[in-house]
Amino acid sequence: MAALALLSLAAGTTTALAASPAHAAIACDVTYTTSDWPGGFTASVSIKNLGDPLNGWTLGFSFPTTTQKVLQGWSATWSQSGQAVTAKSMDWNGNLATGASTSIGFNGTWSGSNPKPTGFTINGTACGGSVPDNQPPSVKITKPTAGATFTAPATVEITADAADADGTVSKVEFFNGTTPLGSDTTAPYAYEWTGVPAGSYSITARATDDKGATKTSDPVGITVGAGSEPAVLLSPATVAVPEGGDATLSVKLSKAPSSNVTVTTARTSGDSDLTVSSGASLTFTPANWNTAQTVRIAAAEDSDQTSGSAELTSTATGHTSATSTATEVDNDTTGGDNEYIKRFTEMYNKIKDPANGYFSPQGVPYHSVETLMVEAPDHGHETTSEAYSYYLWLEAAYGKVTGDWSRFNNAWASMEKYIIPATADQPTNSFYNPSKPATYAGEWDDIKQYPSKLDNSVSVGVDPIANELKSAYGTSDIYGMHWLLDVDNTYGFGRCGDGTTKPAYINTYQRGSEESVFETVPQPSCDTFKHGGKNGYLDLFTGDSSYAKQWKYTNAPDADARAVQVAYWAHTWAKEQGKESQISATVAKAAKMGDYLRYAMYDKYFKKQGCTSTSCPAGTGKDSASYLLSWYYAWGGALDSSAGWAWRIGSSHNHSGYQNPMAAWVLSSVDVLKPKGTTAVQDWSTSLKRQLEFYRWLQSAEGAIAGGATNSWQGHYAAPPSNLPTFYGMAYDWQPVYHDPPSNQWFGFQAWTMERVAELYYATGNADAKVVLDKWVKWATDNTTVNADGTFQIPSTLVWTGQPDTWDPENPGPNAGLHVSIRDYTSDVGVAGSYAKALMYYAAKSGDTKAKNIAKGLLDGMWKNNRDAKGVSVPETKADYNRLDDPIYIPAGWTGKMPNGDVIDSNSTFLSIRSFYKNDPDWPKVDAFLKGTGPAPTFNYHRFWAQVDVAVALAEYGRLFP
Repeated sequence: MAALALLSLAAGTTTALAASPAHAAIACDVTYTTSDWPGGFTASVSIKNLGDPLNGWTLGFSFPTTTQKVLQGWSATWSQSGQAVTAKSMDWNGNLATGASTSIGFNGTWSGSNPKPTGFTINGTACGGSVPDNQPPSVKITKPTAGATFTAPATVEITADAADADGTVSKVEFFNGTTPLGSDTTAPYAYEWTGVPAGSYSITARATDDKGATKTSDPVGITVGAGSEPAVLLSPATVAVPEGGDATLSVKLSKAPSSNVTVTTARTSGDSDLTVSSGASLTFTPANWNTAQTVRIAAAEDSDQTSGSAELTSTATGHTSATSTATEVDNDTTGGDNEYIKRFTEMYNKIKDPANGYFSPQGVPYHSVETLMVEAPDHGHETTSEAYSYYLWLEAAYGKVTGDWSRFNNAWASMEKYIIPATADQPTNSFYNPSKPATYAGEWDDIKQYPSKLDNSVSVGVDPIANELKSAYGTSDIYGMHWLLDVDNTYGFGRCGDGTTKPAYINTYQRGSEESVFETVPQPSCDTFKHGGKNGYLDLFTGDSSYAKQWKYTNAPDADARAVQVAYWAHTWAKEQGKESQISATVAKAAKMGDYLRYAMYDKYFKKQGCTSTSCPAGTGKDSASYLLSWYYAWGGALDSSAGWAWRIGSSHNHSGYQNPMAAWVLSSVDVLKPKGTTAVQDWSTSLKRQLEFYRWLQSAEGAIAGGATNSWQGHYAAPPSNLPTFYGMAYDWQPVYHDPPSNQWFGFQAWTMERVAELYYATGNADAKVVLDKWVKWATDNTTVNADGTFQIPSTLVWTGQPDTWDPENPGPNAGLHVSIRDYTSDVGVAGSYAKALMYYAAKSGDTKAKNIAKGLLDGMWKNNRDAKGVSVPETKADYNRLDDPIYIPAGWTGKMPNGDVIDSNSTFLSIRSFYKNDPDWPKVDAFLKGTGPAPTFNYHRFWAQVDVAVALAEYGRLFP
C-alpha cells in the first residue's frame, strides 16, 4: 500500500535552488508531498539535481513538531534523531546527472498536526522553499465501529477525527447514505443521531477545510435491530408524493403487544399541502403486529410551482414514535395533473425504498436485487458503470419533477467515490509514455490460445491526447468509470488485495470473442499475487517471461457517454428552474469525463485505420482514431513505483449499440459541457458526423441496425475476407466483440442506441438522425404488438444475413443485400422502457402518432400487467443456467485458489470457483435443473437499469405529452 500511496499525491511543498558558497557545485530542487489520515501519513519526496553530477547524496530536513515520526521508508536509507531526518541514497539511485531526478518516500505518524518541513539540504547544501498547494483534509469515523449493532429506536453517537495538514478544518458533516444528518464545526467532531428505526445504515463523515477542499471518510455500516422497548416502525424514511396524487408508507410494531395498540400518523411539520389521506389511525393486535399496514400520504393540487416537504410522525401509547419525510412532486411545470409523473413517483419510491434492496449499505446500486444472476455480470450484487449511469438518469428525472438537485449531485459523488478509480487506485500513471502506450498482445477466437504472448516486435502508435489531458487537468490520472464492481466483496478480493474493503474493483472477460460469461475467471483489478496462482491471475491472460504486481481498469464507453447525456438533461432542466448553479460543478465533471472518453475513439494499439496485418503503420496522431465509441478503453500500470511503467489502450472493435451521437453533440456544442482538452471539441464534432454515418452504413434494408466494424480482424490485425465491405478502412463485422452469444442478436442494443439518436433528433432536429429514425421506427413498430388487454410483444432475437455496401459518404448505398429477421419476441420490461423512450422522442419531434401510441401502449401495458412490490417484472425462464457447471479453460499445470479457497485448475467449472452460489436462497431450483430433477428455473428479476429505464420513460412521457 505504501507503493500505492507514493505516486498518488498531487499537492505539496516544492523547494528551489539556494546553493551556499561552500558547496557552489551543488544545487537542488526538492518536492515534498503527503497523503494524510488521522494519526498517519505517506510522504513522497522528489529530488532533482540542478548542479554538477552527484555520486551519492544525503537528504536532510527537520520535522516542525516533536510528534512526527518516520516509520518505514523506501528507495533510501532513512534515519531520524529527534526532529532531524536524513535519507541516504541507495546504490542504484545515488548517481544523479545534472537535471536528473529520483523519487523516495516513507510512511510516518503524527498527532496534533502534520505540518511540512520548510527546509531541505542535499549533502549539506540548502535548497530553498515555496508555498505548498492546498491539501484536502483527512477524516475518519471513530465511533461507531463498522458492524456495530443497536436496538431500535436507537441513539447512535457518531464521532470523527479530522485534520488538515496545511490549514484548519472548518466543518465536519455527517451522512446516512446520501441523507445529511448534521454537522459540527469544532473538534471533537460529533453528532447524536436519535430515534433511528430498525434497518441497515451506512454512515460517512465529510470534512471541509478552510480553503474549501473536502474529503469523505470511508463508510461505516451499522445495523439497528428491533428493540426490547416497543416502538412504531415506519418506512421508508423518505417518500415522494405526486401533486394531486398520493404515496404510501408502511407501519408496523417492533414487538408483539399484550393488547390492541392504536397507531396514529399525522403531519407534524412542513408543507400543509401534504396530508394523511387514509391510515391516520390503525389498530394492531397481538396477532397482526408484524404485518405492515398502509398510511396514504396525499399532495393537494394547487397552482404554485414549488415542491414542498413535510415530516410525518407515527405515534402509539407506550411506544417510541417514528418519522418519515414526504416531498411533493409538483406537476404544474409539466402541464397539470399527469398520470405518468405519478407513475414515475411510485417507481422512484420503490427503487429508493431500502426494503426493496436496490442499493448496498454504502449507497451503491446493485446490478439486480436478486443475487443469483448470471448474464454480463456474473453475480447480481455486482454492479456496472452502466448501472451508475442509470442512477444518474433516475436522479435527473427526480430533479426535473421536484426541483431537488441534491440527489443528482449525490449520485455523481457516489459514482466518483466508488467506481471512478482514485489516485491511490491508479498510482503510477506519471510513468506513462504516450510515445509507447502499450505492448502488443493479440486477441484470439479460441480461449485455448491464451495466455496471449506479449510481442514487442509489433509497432504501436502514439497516444495523441495524453499530454493535452494532463495539461488541461493537471494530473496523469484517468477520469473514467471501471466497468465492474464486486459491491458486497462476495469474491473476497477486497481493495488491492486487502480482502475486506468493499466495493472492490474486479474484472471477468479477458480471453477473446468466444469467452462467454460462463467461461470467465474473476480476477481483481489490483493484482498483488495474494490470490490466484504464483503470478496472481496475470498468466491466465498474457504470456511473458516474468510478471509484476499491477493495477488495471477497463472502461465501458457507452456508460460514460450516457452519464454525459444525462448531465445535459440535468443542466437543461435545472436551468429551466433557475437552479443550474446547483449542479454546475457536477456538470463540469461530466465534461471532464467526456474528455477522457475520447480514448474510446482510438485503435487498440493506436495503429492507423485500415490495418490488415501486425506490420501495418503505427498511428502518428489522429490517424489512429475511428471517431466512433469502441467497445472499451483500458489503462493500468505497476504497483511498484520503482518499476516505473504504465499503459493505455483503446479498442479496435466498434459496435453500433455503443454509439451515442447525443453525447457527441453535447460535448461539441453545449458550452457548459465542452471539455478542456485543446482538440476535444473538434474530435467530438467529427465523432457526431461519423457516428451518424455509421448508423446509415449499418442500416438494413428493413431498417434495423447491423453489428459494426473492426480495425483488427479477429483481434490480431488479421487480413479480413476480401469480400467484406469497409467503413473508413474498417471491415464489417456482424457480431463485433463477442460471439457467445452473438453480440448483435439482442434487440435491446437497437432500443438503447436508437433512443440516443431520437434524443438528438428531438433536441436538435438533426436531419441525418431523422433519416435513420424514419426507417428504423417503421421497422420496429411494424413488428411490435400491443393488445387491448395491455399485453405486448417486441422483437427479441435478431438474425442477420448479407452485408452492407462499402461506405461512400458522398453516395450512401441502399444496402439492398443486408437483411434482418426476427427469430422470437419478448415482453422484457427494461427493453420496452428504453424502446418506448426512443419512440416518444421521435414522436414528440416528428408528430408520428403511431410511434407515440405504441410508446404509450407499452408503458400502460407494463403498468397494468407487470407491476409488483419492487417495481415491474416478468417471469424469465433461464434455460442457459444449464451452463453453470460448464468447464472453464485453465491451462494444464496451472493451479491457484480463489479467496474463499475454491481451487482453480484444469478441472474447474464456472460453479466450482464460485461455490458461494450453493448458499444462495434461489440455488435449490437451479440445482434441481442441473441434476435433471426439475424444470429450467424461472425468476422475476429486478435489474436496476431496467427499473430505471421504465421509471424515466414514465417521467419523460409525462414531460413530452403533458
